[in-house]
Amino acid sequence: MSAEGTDESSWALDPEDESGAVVAAVGRQLKMWREAAGLDRSAFAERMGYGADLTRKIESGIRIPRPEFLDKADAVLGAGGKIAAMKVDVEKARYPKKVRDLAKLESQAVELGAYGNHNFHGLLQTEEYARALYEIRRPAFSSDEVERHVSARMARQRMFERQPAPALTFVLEQVVLERRLGGQGVLRRQLEHLLDISSLRNVEVQVMPTACEDHAGMGGQIQVLKLMDGSTVGYVEAQLLSRLVTDAKEIQILELRYGIIRSQALSPRESRTFIEKALGET
Repeated sequence: MSAEGTDESSWALDPEDESGAVVAAVGRQLKMWREAAGLDRSAFAERMGYGADLTRKIESGIRIPRPEFLDKADAVLGAGGKIAAMKVDVEKARYPKKVRDLAKLESQAVELGAYGNHNFHGLLQTEEYARALYEIRRPAFSSDEVERHVSARMARQRMFERQPAPALTFVLEQVVLERRLGGQGVLRRQLEHLLDISSLRNVEVQVMPTACEDHAGMGGQIQVLKLMDGSTVGYVEAQLLSRLVTDAKEIQILELRYGIIRSQALSPRESRTFIEKALGET
């Protein structure tokens, strides 16, 4: 079966995303190499093992080619690494714009604090948990969109590999540890992963018990990032909207609320015990 039918070789491009210019340029270059090799689209697609229509969409800048597509095209067309080298240009375009913007902020953060009330924070998610989360989205994402979002989320987790390591704090609602998104096995492996991450010296994970009678986080999720240049920004997301917060007064409110939330939640040590108990009951 060709990858055209399974959406395994490319991602759809958001028409409002300015990265489209990069993808269009890569598509034109690919077409020029194909024509210079004396191959029509059908013959090229057959050698590639992909559908001709998918090739047309990539050459037209409608689809974002995956790295493996460019590698194979380089080999089929004898480009000597020139096509494969375009993976660098395509890398960032693979991810939705708002994810790229958030990942850029995270890459500049020396401190990050996040409170979430519905699911595990993206930086804490396993790949299968992230996939389950996107697969239940309504209106439904296509399998192509699911893979694109999952890949982007996993790429953000390179933050844990940075040196010097940023200080990361997370507060999760108790219900997040109990909600079996994707099934019991997915949740169990997610809890195990959470315990692994919480053992890192630069990471603190806290749990907000459902029984807590005083809660400063009723306004929804909060994310505050302190950047290398000394500035502080906030990032909030709800339903169809996401917003970068740069106003000093608004950031002051977010920082105040997040600080109170941390004081109301279980301590990191108590939270680890709580997570271990949740894992044993899953």
